[in-house]
Amino acid sequence: MLEHARDFVAKRLGPAHPAKDGKQTPWRGHPIFIAQHATATCCRGCLKKWHAIERGQPLSAVQQAHIVSVLERWLRTRTESVD
Repeated sequence: MLEHARDFVAKRLGPAHPAKDGKQTPWRGHPIFIAQHATATCCRGCLKKWHAIERGQPLSAVQQAHIVSVLERWLRTRTESVD
């Protein structure tokens, strides 16, 4: 699942000006999409507001890794609460 997260982050958030920014992450259909909305990592606007990641420049490898780690932590928390 984290491989999907890395792919989604790189392709949907990574570019300086992502296609359909603000609407590129569906609200359902994949656990990563739900996690992105829950953690404010769904679009460049949320990344700026909640994670202080500026718009208008490609995401660095470090920024992408940060986003994936946020998603992983949220997913693990949700999985642990089900057990």
